[in-house]
Amino acid sequence: MQPSEQNAYLAEHVELLLDSYERLLHAPLLPHGDGVQRAQALYESPIVVVSHDTAADPVFNYANLAAQRLFELDWDGFVRLPSRLSAGPVHRDERQRLLAIVTRQGYIDDYSGIRVASSGKQFRIAQATVWNLAHADGTYAGQAACFSRWGYV
Repeated sequence: MQPSEQNAYLAEHVELLLDSYERLLHAPLLPHGDGVQRAQALYESPIVVVSHDTAADPVFNYANLAAQRLFELDWDGFVRLPSRLSAGPVHRDERQRLLAIVTRQGYIDDYSGIRVASSGKQFRIAQATVWNLAHADGTYAGQAACFSRWGYV
């Protein structure tokens, strides 16, 4: 279900995103505060934020409004999309190498690469941060990415 006031903007998942980010990068992605307010702020943020699950072929499980606009997908379309399809066919091997590095290191904070919107338009993202999601007990919960620099190619 799309983040909204009725589901507290998926505050539990957003806290996982934000806590994992802060644990790994030693800095908050958003200021601390009320969980629902932070979840709404992330959903409405101009920074693109996405995450995917732990499946063998991971599927997106979160995409804020900025991500939905850039990738030209609504919430329902986004959370059914295997994350590998966010890159065009010629860029998928490079994307897979990035995710393997993140799995080993915990995060990368200077990623650049080509992605593709649902219309086929390609864009280059720059200075993206990609990080592992983990619960407080260390249980792996997927990966997330955020970026605010991009341009069409």
